[in-house]
Amino acid sequence: MKQFSYFTPATLAEATEVAKGYGFDVSYLAGGTDLIVRLKNDHIHRPAIIDLKKIDEIGKNISQKGDRVVIGALVTLSTLEENEWVKAHFPALREAVSTIGSVQIRNRATLAGNICNASPAADSLPPLFIYGAEITLIAEHATRTIPIDEFVLGPGKNGLNQGEIVKSISLPIPGEIQAACYDRLTRRRGVDLATISVCCQVFNSGTVRFAVGAAAPVPFIVSDHSGTLTKAASGEDEKQAMIQTLMQSAAPIDDVRASKTYRQAMLTVLARRTLGRAIVSLKNKR
Repeated sequence: MKQFSYFTPATLAEATEVAKGYGFDVSYLAGGTDLIVRLKNDHIHRPAIIDLKKIDEIGKNISQKGDRVVIGALVTLSTLEENEWVKAHFPALREAVSTIGSVQIRNRATLAGNICNASPAADSLPPLFIYGAEITLIAEHATRTIPIDEFVLGPGKNGLNQGEIVKSISLPIPGEIQAACYDRLTRRRGVDLATISVCCQVFNSGTVRFAVGAAAPVPFIVSDHSGTLTKAASGEDEKQAMIQTLMQSAAPIDDVRASKTYRQAMLTVLARRTLGRAIVSLKNKR
């Protein structure tokens, strides 16, 4: 690990002044579970690391504001996992978060850090896409909010402009009766990146949406509004054909975790699995 300067500013203004002094060639630390590993392995080098945990302008809690649940950028994954609003309104996000790393990792890691890394295999991203998350970004003299699909731009690329920091992630509380669940495939049980991941959302109207991870540079959503996947009258072959058609949007790659052929085949399996679970969950809500 190369040497770097470490700062713990108390305000956003102080953090900005430090960043300016290094020409914004800095990394911001919230949980640090990915950043520290990259620094130790010399995958990245920054002359300065700015720890955000003392800055009050950055969200540190989970709150309900009107029809939205707001998750502060400094909230740990463990806190998110146990939050009653998240359990009640966003169970698929809770499922996904529970698969990230180990308990020790989740006690440190943050949702904001997970999305800023913008890994195609990030477990939190498919449910955040499904639930329509919005990201609030703050800078020295400005605040803006953008949807998750405009924030995650590609492998390791996010929508942060120079000097911006994630303040919070907000999710609209679903108005229509719906249910969602998440599943993923990994090489082994325990701590591992997703080989493929799927979040399925089923609405009372019969609409089905899938958010797919680790099968393209960024997660993507495909939808069936015909009711084919939820109608009791639909045959298994008809449902299988619909899912295969939807999953043609995937563009998986070959890497150390799996071949693109295997990923493409398993997408259909995970889609059927999550669809079945979501339908059962929806029936329990009626």
